[in-house]
Amino acid sequence: MLSGGLQCVAIVSRHCGRQSLLFIFGLILAMLSKVQSNKELCSNILPRYEHCELQPDDVHGLNCFGKYNFKGLKTCVWKPGNTTLEKTYTIIIQQNEKKCDVHYNISDFCLSSIRVSMKSNMTVVVVVNGESSDCKKSVFRGSPRSLLQCDAPSKVFFSRQSEKLNLNVSWFNPTPIGFYSVRYKAVGSPSWSETPSRSHNKERCTVENLNTSLFYNVQIQCVTNEKCTLCPWSEIYTIPPELTTRPVLVKHEDTDIAGQRGTRLLSLKWKYSSEGLHDSYSVTVSKSSGEPPRELLSITQPEISLLLSYSGYQLYISAANNVSTSPALSWAIPRRELIPSAEAKLTVSVRSSTSLALHWKDDLIKTYVCYSAEWSEKGHKTVAMSFYQNKMNNKTLSPLPAEALEPYKRYLISLHTRPQKQTCNIKRINNSESTYASTQFYLKEGAPVTAPYINISNISLMSVVLQWTTIPEADVRGFLLGYFIHYTEYLNQGVSTEKNVTVDPTCESYKLGDLKAATAYQIQVSGFTSAGAGVRSSATVIKTLEDQGYFYLNFIIPVIFFAIVAMVLICRCFLMKRAKVLLWPSIPHPGKSSALQKMETPFEMELLASLKTLKVEEWDTDGLQVIENNNMVLPGHVPFFFPLLSETEEVKDSLEITCDWIQTDTEDAAEDDNATASTTNFQQTTFAFSSDYTTMEMFQQAMPKAATAVNTAVSQDIEGDAAGGGVLQDMWVSVTPVQHWPVRRWPQYWCK
Repeated sequence: MLSGGLQCVAIVSRHCGRQSLLFIFGLILAMLSKVQSNKELCSNILPRYEHCELQPDDVHGLNCFGKYNFKGLKTCVWKPGNTTLEKTYTIIIQQNEKKCDVHYNISDFCLSSIRVSMKSNMTVVVVVNGESSDCKKSVFRGSPRSLLQCDAPSKVFFSRQSEKLNLNVSWFNPTPIGFYSVRYKAVGSPSWSETPSRSHNKERCTVENLNTSLFYNVQIQCVTNEKCTLCPWSEIYTIPPELTTRPVLVKHEDTDIAGQRGTRLLSLKWKYSSEGLHDSYSVTVSKSSGEPPRELLSITQPEISLLLSYSGYQLYISAANNVSTSPALSWAIPRRELIPSAEAKLTVSVRSSTSLALHWKDDLIKTYVCYSAEWSEKGHKTVAMSFYQNKMNNKTLSPLPAEALEPYKRYLISLHTRPQKQTCNIKRINNSESTYASTQFYLKEGAPVTAPYINISNISLMSVVLQWTTIPEADVRGFLLGYFIHYTEYLNQGVSTEKNVTVDPTCESYKLGDLKAATAYQIQVSGFTSAGAGVRSSATVIKTLEDQGYFYLNFIIPVIFFAIVAMVLICRCFLMKRAKVLLWPSIPHPGKSSALQKMETPFEMELLASLKTLKVEEWDTDGLQVIENNNMVLPGHVPFFFPLLSETEEVKDSLEITCDWIQTDTEDAAEDDNATASTTNFQQTTFAFSSDYTTMEMFQQAMPKAATAVNTAVSQDIEGDAAGGGVLQDMWVSVTPVQHWPVRRWPQYWCK
């Protein structure tokens, strides 16, 4: 009976809400203590419950089945309906017309270990509230031979990849199941797939052509056979979408840890586009050398920090849910060379292509006994070798794993220390080792096989500047010790001598001095190692500049002289014009004077008409005519005609007139000092002109109307001369006061 109860536990767990095993087991034990099985006449018991109704919302879904290895035992299960009240059930099992097996006071929805005959059909009736008038019942009929049911899967593993759903199913053992079917539908869809997918065997099945972005509902059903005549559908599994995008790295920092030489802190942060579809992130860390272990970390946040040595690592980051893993973000953590200290802590002695010896300075055996040596050629895979050492500060690695060392190739080797003392194979990657020292070595060195490319500039009288490119590391074939600069001087006799200059390997330029002027040189550069000098660069011929002394004397100085002369000639016109203005002021032009343009009064017009009748021959340049008619001249007004005359003898020799005057008589200039003239005492006036130049308008303002007599006298004289046939060509009028002044002789001028 106990085994039947356990079978019922499995069924109840599927049909009664999957209650916990201990709780169900307790219910079964209580149920077994109350179950009463009686043999009663079917004619008495069946009519008692004929009035009970069949209600789908109450007790219903009665189903009975058995196992292929327990054919005489059956289990019946049913559904209680929508009510939440506690109920007791009565089960009636009939296989013949006379006697029925009756089970009272069943408080659960299951009855197991029911013994039946395989020869007769069976009818099972479950009744609730049988003693009341509104009792309900459910009926099942079937043949015990065909009631062989196989259980649903015990475990199912799902995985999604490339639009496919892969299932891996486990069954309760033993099981006669050979295959199973899978039906599916998108979440929210009303119908299942038309054709269920069939498994390849009893464990594996693949469903294809799924939408990677949809959630799916999946059910599993075994394929019936003679040992499994009943195969119910399993519970519904919900499958999340497939993760198809890879995480994106947004930040990474590789920093040294203060106080922990040879240890670095690697901080990574990434993001994933399909938010809400993943449950966690899977981070896989491994060493580039392939040395175990391969550590797998599962985290929920998109960031991680790792304490690593200077070794090279490979990192893979993927998003994951319970059915799929996204494509991995792959990131190679480059190997770092530890900066050498002042004293070399690690040295390498190469003994053969498969053996090398390591020597380290510090007494590490007091702290560490486990080490790992890693070496590699640049750009090639790293090789690692772990060892145990607790006695000496050296270790010979022989034979070397993987390929043998090759000559002329540079190798980088690092020594890592590990804190574990029980085993030298580290158990994890994170915070497992630190780098002690790094160095480089060659199995065999050779001379460089290529030369640097040189560039020459700044050629001067006695020097030239050289620049060159570095030799590629693969072509150096050893540790570069420096460069040779080869330069050859070509002499006039054809004999040449070569000189060499050695520079440091870190130099990429050099100023080559102590050269001769106007001399040709051939220059080459080559690198050298401990094996000797390498290939020289292509020969470059240059010629230093000539002495520039003659050039400055014969060319530069004349150019400067002619430049100065040109500047003087250009400035000459301007300087002469300024000098003329300062030394020889220009005489005003009468033709442009307003005084000669405003001849409007009768006095002025008559005077001009009279002057036109004068004859040239009547002008006497040897004397001075003195007008002595006092009645014709009004004192106080005559001086206005001659503002330039003064009572002193320091009278200016020229009278500024706005006309282009030309001196014509200079021969008698010497006689001017001896000439005298009669003077008349005129009365001075207080009127003064504002400037040296007096216009006619100002003159008119100064002359009173009383000057009419003077105008008349002058007019008559002029008219008389004009009547004599004289023509006025040039005119010069000079008037002096009628006093005993010495008469100056004025030079003749004429107006053009």
